[in-house]
Amino acid sequence: MRSISRSHNNNLTLEDVDGLLSLTSKELESRYQGEITPEAVRMILAIQRGSKMGAGEGWFGPAESRYSWDWLARRHGINANQSISAEKFLGPRDWFVQLDRNRDEQITAEDLDWSEENAWVKQAYIINRLFRRIDHSGTGLLSRDNWLNFFDKHVGGAGNMEFEDLRDAILSGGHDMFHQGDAPSREALIEGLRTGELGSPCEGPNVNDPAPDFCLMTYDGEQSIRLSELLGTKPVVLVFGNFTCPPFRSMAPGADAVYGRFGNSAHFLCVYVREAHPIDGWRMASNDNVGIEVSQPTSYKSRVSNARRCQASLRTTMPLLVDEMDDSTGHAYSGMPDRLYVIDRTGNVAYKSGRGPFGFRVSEMEQALVMALLEQALE
Repeated sequence: MRSISRSHNNNLTLEDVDGLLSLTSKELESRYQGEITPEAVRMILAIQRGSKMGAGEGWFGPAESRYSWDWLARRHGINANQSISAEKFLGPRDWFVQLDRNRDEQITAEDLDWSEENAWVKQAYIINRLFRRIDHSGTGLLSRDNWLNFFDKHVGGAGNMEFEDLRDAILSGGHDMFHQGDAPSREALIEGLRTGELGSPCEGPNVNDPAPDFCLMTYDGEQSIRLSELLGTKPVVLVFGNFTCPPFRSMAPGADAVYGRFGNSAHFLCVYVREAHPIDGWRMASNDNVGIEVSQPTSYKSRVSNARRCQASLRTTMPLLVDEMDDSTGHAYSGMPDRLYVIDRTGNVAYKSGRGPFGFRVSEMEQALVMALLEQALE
C-alpha cells in the first residue's frame, strides 16, 4: 500500500483511508464530532450512505478562488448590483469576452456564478452529456460525421428529429449522472478510495497557500520542468488529468484552447496522473466503446505510454508532464482524477477548482486566470 506524506491537518494517507473504511457511519461521525471532517471521510460517509456520486456529494464541492464578482466590482468602483460594460472594463477586449459568460456585452454577478444551483451550470451538464453521446471517438472533438451519425442512428429514415427523439437519445440508458454501463458499484467506489483512483485522500493547497513545488519529465522525455523556475513574471495554470477519465477527455481540448489564447500571458502545464478508470478498477463502458481499455500502469514506462496515447488522441499542445509512480504531485495537489489550478506569479494559489469530474470547469478556470492577469496589470 502506497503512503503519502501528511502536510495538512485534513490530509490522510491511503493507509488511513483503509482503516477508516472498516468503521461504520456512526463510528466515523463520532470520531470527528466537533472537528472539521476531512474530505476523504466525507466521501467514505457518502459511499456508505448510498451516494450516487452526484455533484455536491461527498468530497465534490465548489472551487476556491481569490476572485469573485465582489472582487471584480470593487476593482471597477461599482456596486455589486451593477454591471461592467466593455467600455468600462479595465482590461483588454479578449479578457472581457471570457468574463462575459453569456455574451450579452455586460459582465454581471451571474456571469461569475459557478454554483450548482446556477441555471447556466445546470444546462452545461446537459450539454456535456450530449457532447459525450455524440463523440464516439472519445477525442473531445466533434466532427460533421459525428453529428450525422448521431442523427441517422436516432432518426433512421424518418428525416426529421422530434423533441422526444432528442430527449431519448440523450437520456436513455443512463443512470443519474452516468452513461449506460458507467455507474459504479459500491465495491468499485470503496476500492477506488483504497487505491487513490477515485481521488487523493490529500486535499491540496488552499487559496493563498504556497503552491507545492515539483519537478517532472515531459511525456517525450526531452526535458524536466520545475514549477518554481517558472515563477516570477507570469501566472501558471496547472491541468491534472488522465486518459481513462471520460469527462477529462471531453474537456481537455477546451483547456488546450485556453492555452492557445493565453499561452503568451501565462505558463501552462498539464500533469498526467493515475488512471481513473482502468479495466482492472472502476471500468467504464464508455471507455470500452471507444477502444480505451488500459490497465493501471505498474511502471513509469507504461504511464508514459498512456500519456503519449492521450496526447495523440486529444491533440493537445500544452506541455505534458508525467507524474512519478508514487503519485507525489497528484497527491500534493489532490489532482486525481482531474483538477485545475491557477498559481500567481509569486507562487501562491489564486484558484483551485473543485475535485473532478464535476469541478473540472475550464471556463471557470479561464475566468480566474483573466482576473489574475487583471490583478497583476493593475498593481
